[in-house]
Amino acid sequence: MKNLVLASCSCAALVLGASAAVAAGPAAPWMNTALSPDQRAALLTHELTTDEQIGLLHGPMAMPFLGMTLPAGAIGSAGYIPGIARVGVPALQESDASLGVANPLGVRPGDYATALPSGLAQAASFNPSAAYQGGAMIGHEARAKGMNVLLAGGVNLTRDPRNGRNFEYLGEDPLLAGSIAGQAIAGIQSQGIVSTIKHFAVNGQETNRHWANSVIAEDAMRESDLLAFEIAIERGQPGSVMCAYNLVNGDYSCGNDHLLNDVLKKDWGYKGWVMSDWGAVHGVADALKGLDQESGQQLDGKVWFDTPLKSALQNKEIAPARVADMTQRILRSMFAAGLFDDKSGPGVIDDKADLTVARQIADEGVVLLKNSGGVLPLAKTASKIAVIGGYANLGVLSGGGSSQVVPKAPYRTIPMGGEGSMAQFRNMLLDPSAPLAAMRRAAHEAKIVWNDGRYISAAVAAAKDADIVVVFATQWSGEGEDQPDLTLPNGQDALIAAVAAANPKTVVVLETGGPVLMPWLDKAAAVVEAWYPGAQGGEAIADVLFGDVDASGRLPMTFPASIDQYPRAELPGLNLGEGVKFDVPYTEGADIGYRRFAANGAKPLFPFGFGLSYAHFTYSGLKVNAGKSVSVTFTVTNDSKRDGKDAPQVYVKSLAGQPALRLIAFDKLSLKAGESRTVTLPVDPRLLAHFDVKAHGWSLAAGDYEVAVGHAASDLSLSATARLGAQKLKP
Repeated sequence: MKNLVLASCSCAALVLGASAAVAAGPAAPWMNTALSPDQRAALLTHELTTDEQIGLLHGPMAMPFLGMTLPAGAIGSAGYIPGIARVGVPALQESDASLGVANPLGVRPGDYATALPSGLAQAASFNPSAAYQGGAMIGHEARAKGMNVLLAGGVNLTRDPRNGRNFEYLGEDPLLAGSIAGQAIAGIQSQGIVSTIKHFAVNGQETNRHWANSVIAEDAMRESDLLAFEIAIERGQPGSVMCAYNLVNGDYSCGNDHLLNDVLKKDWGYKGWVMSDWGAVHGVADALKGLDQESGQQLDGKVWFDTPLKSALQNKEIAPARVADMTQRILRSMFAAGLFDDKSGPGVIDDKADLTVARQIADEGVVLLKNSGGVLPLAKTASKIAVIGGYANLGVLSGGGSSQVVPKAPYRTIPMGGEGSMAQFRNMLLDPSAPLAAMRRAAHEAKIVWNDGRYISAAVAAAKDADIVVVFATQWSGEGEDQPDLTLPNGQDALIAAVAAANPKTVVVLETGGPVLMPWLDKAAAVVEAWYPGAQGGEAIADVLFGDVDASGRLPMTFPASIDQYPRAELPGLNLGEGVKFDVPYTEGADIGYRRFAANGAKPLFPFGFGLSYAHFTYSGLKVNAGKSVSVTFTVTNDSKRDGKDAPQVYVKSLAGQPALRLIAFDKLSLKAGESRTVTLPVDPRLLAHFDVKAHGWSLAAGDYEVAVGHAASDLSLSATARLGAQKLKP
């Protein structure tokens, strides 16, 4: 069904067509589309008064939060920057959109959107092309609703598996995260929408996030978290970078001169603007340290980039040229995204097409972790299947906080309770895509019975009376809080253990925001990680369980056997009061996740990159092509009797003779039964190098480099060695 968002269409036309009255010509040379975005922004910035410039540098939240009212002209979203009608500058209508267009606190009554699977599910697809399609879908829906800036592109690496926002992000590897984020951003911006990338940088936990000081060496930061951002910015060209709440090496991220000026704008040559996270500005001096725009200004101590900024100008504490630069960066991204020029109108939302995109991504993101005895795919002729727990009769779980997408009614929410400003966001929302109904449609002749799992005795009785059991387990995560541990809450581990003991053909489906421990793993016949699978999650789970699609997801993060395998078994800052700063020492440096496991010789529960398929794939003919650039060539063969999808992964195992383990290339291939395909994948030389702080650049040492191809970080079946010459690269 095609659905035009009527509540927003008039506003959308106003937002997208605000510049229509200002035609190109001598009086408005910035409207000349033959000029570059930089030239047009410079011309328009020169035209603006100081007050008009400053008006673009700060804006309020645009929703009824903590007694705030909806600003005039805002359609209702996370943020709003008024436009300048005199010269045709459209207002910025900013929406949270990590996983779909958000409608915080129902500020736009009756407005719904299509929820993509969680960031981890998207990363688990190992498919940047799918991420692009997801981004384009979100961008199109946002445009139809009148939004023109999306607060998307979460790329913070997983340094702690308990981080409450891990589900929004893209795992632990800089290449995988940067590649997926870059394509998602490019997809959003293909629709004439500005996308952010966030949260810059080293934003590794939610516990007391406003006062956590990430302490990390410069070289380690460049080789891990910053590299993920760098890759994503290069590939996606986001119009804005959102800085984070936390401090990095003693300075707040939104007032961090080194990160914003030295790294982002100087070393990387970033031309867009830096916007603050909501409530992350600590003074007008942040403007000198690289911050260009104050967002969600009501959450700050005062509106720093309004009257205080004007006073700083008058007192010559900030030069007019800096204010002009802040303004020009914003306008430059607006011109680059087409906000001034695209007159095509808001567009129409095709619900069916968008749900198809969400389902395809969810299909590829589901990870099959165990499959003893080939219990999966489920036989469609099985006589009786018991489905137990996890709200599988109602829908699939989604993560909480600013990324929450309001689905099309009817849907269910379960209040979690709590105190403080984030309490109203603590709701378990179930996307109305019930796995139980989807499984019944897929099962054909099988009788499927349902048990809610509240009482273990009743669940065990249902399990004993069934041929196969599918237990659904959930772990809700949300912004503003971390998980206290890696167990499944509400006694679900005990439920699974009892059911698996009663029926050896027990399949466990996990809907989680990250890794969980599995004390029942040896008893379960199969385990499926479905993450938060989005608007078509129930259908996608059924697709994989019944084998209508191949299981092709791969883990974008390590599943540990114990939290003791991580550097910080106890969450830093856990019991400190508000305003108390504390250090989070990232002593592991760039050895995040699988890199640290390899360095320490530790065995995880499941390694990075792991995932089983129903088809079977082999690799052969590995060749490392080394010259001015580096690439790898190898052949992938589906030597099974069914079609399937594979995610071959290429790692470097030694750097000029020194042991190392880094993902340096990957691909996603769809191969028919018996088909072979030879692929050549480029290798980013930074992944083979170290960051030399003294030389201020990347240094690739001369020597032998061992490269391997495999199915996961700990399953590398094919290797080759190449000799590379020394190389210096810019930072």
